[in-house]
Amino acid sequence: MIAHKYVQQILDLPRPTKRALALLVDTCLCVLSIWLAFCFRLNDWVALSGVQLLTIPVSLGIALPIFISMGLYRAIFRFVGWSASITVIKAVSIYGLAFMAVFTAVSIPGIPRTVGVLQPLLLLLAIGLSRFTTRYFLYEAYNRILRRSAEKNILVYGAGFQGRQFSGASSHSADFRIVGYLDDDKSLHGSLIGGIKVYDPGNIVDLSARLNVRTVLLALPEIDRTRRNQILETLRGVRVAVRTVPDLNALAVGQPQLADLQELDLEDLLGRSPVEPNQALLERNVRGKVVLVTGAAGSIGSELCRCLADLKPSMLLLLDQSEYGLYSLENELCGRDHVDFSIVPLLVDVCDDLLITRILQTWRPDTVYHAAAYKHVPLVEQNPVAGVKTNVFGTLTVAKAAIAAGVGSFILVSTDKAVRPTNVMGATKRLAEMTLQALADDGAKTMLAMVRFGNVLGSSGSVVPLFRQQISHGGPITLTHPDITRFFMTVPEAARLVIQAGAMGEGGDVFVLDMGEPVKVMDLARRMVELSGLTVRDEQNPSGDISIVTTGLRPGEKLYEETLIGDNPEPTEQPKVLRARERFMNWEILAPALDRLNVLADDGDAVGLRNVLGELVEGYRPFGKVVDFVSIRQERPN
Repeated sequence: MIAHKYVQQILDLPRPTKRALALLVDTCLCVLSIWLAFCFRLNDWVALSGVQLLTIPVSLGIALPIFISMGLYRAIFRFVGWSASITVIKAVSIYGLAFMAVFTAVSIPGIPRTVGVLQPLLLLLAIGLSRFTTRYFLYEAYNRILRRSAEKNILVYGAGFQGRQFSGASSHSADFRIVGYLDDDKSLHGSLIGGIKVYDPGNIVDLSARLNVRTVLLALPEIDRTRRNQILETLRGVRVAVRTVPDLNALAVGQPQLADLQELDLEDLLGRSPVEPNQALLERNVRGKVVLVTGAAGSIGSELCRCLADLKPSMLLLLDQSEYGLYSLENELCGRDHVDFSIVPLLVDVCDDLLITRILQTWRPDTVYHAAAYKHVPLVEQNPVAGVKTNVFGTLTVAKAAIAAGVGSFILVSTDKAVRPTNVMGATKRLAEMTLQALADDGAKTMLAMVRFGNVLGSSGSVVPLFRQQISHGGPITLTHPDITRFFMTVPEAARLVIQAGAMGEGGDVFVLDMGEPVKVMDLARRMVELSGLTVRDEQNPSGDISIVTTGLRPGEKLYEETLIGDNPEPTEQPKVLRARERFMNWEILAPALDRLNVLADDGDAVGLRNVLGELVEGYRPFGKVVDFVSIRQERPN
């Protein structure tokens, strides 16, 4: 270890210093080889004196200019190869000819002629050995440095059981190494756990620089959300990537790799505590019952199915038009432990009235969760016919079939974009809500309700996967407007809300989540950049890593979203869920308008669809360029 320390110090020297050191070594080798030449010639260990000393300045005067001019000190010794060896041989050969010319061919009294031959040979051997010896030690040390720099030094936040378990599992990992623990327990600071030192988290800035740390691993499974958010806020400005401990059971077969470290939970990015579910409400319409989920393969639908599977229904019907999505979901659910109920995949479009009716009549579900919808705002804006057919008439088809089959509860998954909508997607979702309200008011025996919530982090179309991808590619992060704000929740949180709301419905209810303050999307983007160990490049920090650029609001996009149309929400059994009583049209008035809308959808009349939506949905006003699909179809060349 001591030798390695000195080698490291040599490698850290400036290049001019290294060249001067090599020159000094060659000077010493010239003197040493002269002395050895005299000793070999005189067959005794002698001390040089008198005229013999003349050989030293002559040797240095010849050798050093030749060595310098031929580039012996420009080569990097740790990379010395055959070409550098040839240069050494040439340089010493030229030196040897000059040295022999002085002391062998011309000769100087008192200096044996054989010294002029022996000394260049000894010098060639000495310089050659010095180069290869240096290469051997420095090259290996340099490789060790490269390997160490390639390793990711990690600090584990949490010296508890989980942190110690992960450190033990990764003790021989070639991909990263644990250089210390961070822990809030002051009694542990400075102590060693398994040879790894415990540090004060308050010194994280100095520690990350001194220990060359680029990643902090959270191993804090039991702390509350408030404390976790405080820790994340502390780490945001330290330029370290924050990850969480992977599932150690999954890593039992091998050493953990850097790719195994998990991204932060979406709750960590959201920066608030998720809404805790009411277990009684979760089970009320599910346990021991036949449950149908439409749009089961989607982001919300699949999470709904996972939550429902944990609540032990007697049968779970998965309905979707995506073959691969349905196949993947069925395999996932059937692969779970303790699945003692039937899981039935149903490959069908919600707009297929005949099949939907037969499915509902055949299986007679107790509860239907209708999550099938087109929800990507720009795409639906450019494809209004598809949006109307699926979001409005798909909902109507399933709702009517549910009523006819005597389904107990029908719950529509809605969105905050249905409130005073500025886009086709929001308008179609609001019209779907109005349809259910009208059917409930018309005397439907099935309890019809809808659940309205904000943006779902991690769903398809969510900004989080997009931002993560952009950050991994080095940016920039694209944002439509610097002031855009949204209500956010996680996918599991949204799924649990839907289930609980369905258990509280009385008919025609619109449930909304009290989500607190909306989140500025710019702040979310900054948080993601900083928790990735990077900095935002802006006017205040022009040398930052990731820039955030604005592209302008997309067609139909709002700066701010709302969850309520009215101003008098009512409390429910779940403190974070509110019941809204909102205006709607009677079925006698709405039904003819829906028939007219259906005809326009069948004709592909995008202009007419937008106009009728504007008549029916409060707050929606068609604007922007309208794509007339009929004209496109008629004008398309053969």
